Amino acid sequence: MKTTLLFLSFVAFTVFNASSQSCTPGVNFQDSAFGVWPDTTQNLPWATANVAYSTDINFKVPSTVTIDLDPSGQFVGSTIQSFEVTGLVGLPAGYNYACNNSNCTYNGGANGCANVYGISGVTGTYPITIEVDATVLVVLFPGLPPTPVTQGASFGGYKIIIGTAGLIEGIIAPLTIHPNPSNGIINIKGITESMNASAVSISNIEGKVISQKQLNGTTTCSFDLTGINAGIYFASVSYEGGIENIKFIID
Repeated sequence: MKTTLLFLSFVAFTVFNASSQSCTPGVNFQDSAFGVWPDTTQNLPWATANVAYSTDINFKVPSTVTIDLDPSGQFVGSTIQSFEVTGLVGLPAGYNYACNNSNCTYNGGANGCANVYGISGVTGTYPITIEVDATVLVVLFPGLPPTPVTQGASFGGYKIIIGTAGLIEGIIAPLTIHPNPSNGIINIKGITESMNASAVSISNIEGKVISQKQLNGTTTCSFDLTGINAGIYFASVSYEGGIENIKFIID
């Protein structure tokens, strides 16, 4: 009986480790102040149904709170003591994540990563939200030592698209815009018949749609945006797997 239990324990341990993944923080992000890579514009790689998936999310924890992290300015300049990744909400059934350390907790200024892995047979677009707890050292009263204050935060905009093998293989290259930057005339490259793309819309950085076209089965699309203000814009391609966003610049 004891031998059987030991054998079953070994099998369970082996299966768990076969499905678990690990990652190593990318050295090319060490000189950054803070950030997450890939960003939401590049986003996470596509997945194929019933095929093992694995990708890394790299991040650099800021050392102090900046105005980008706290627009109110209340905690700007305060030291970040620790940063814990508490969840990736919205992962497909059969998917999980593993940080490069066991508790997913990092000191301020540290580099880290999380590997997203798994297998799912259900196609579709899965929006992902990264949830974290940040502990900040805050001076609540003058003359007293800083007090650790922990506050939760979430970061959306990520997604995993699971498609069939035919759909994934049909996209030879990522969707791109040429030229980029542009003087107003843009061409969207990479739309394939297997995507069954239905429409393309152009929006500004505030999310306001300024132009839109129905594709009606075509794979070519261009826009004349001559005369609009210079800045950052997004082309959103709607297709059977969801929506793919491409950032471009009008100069």
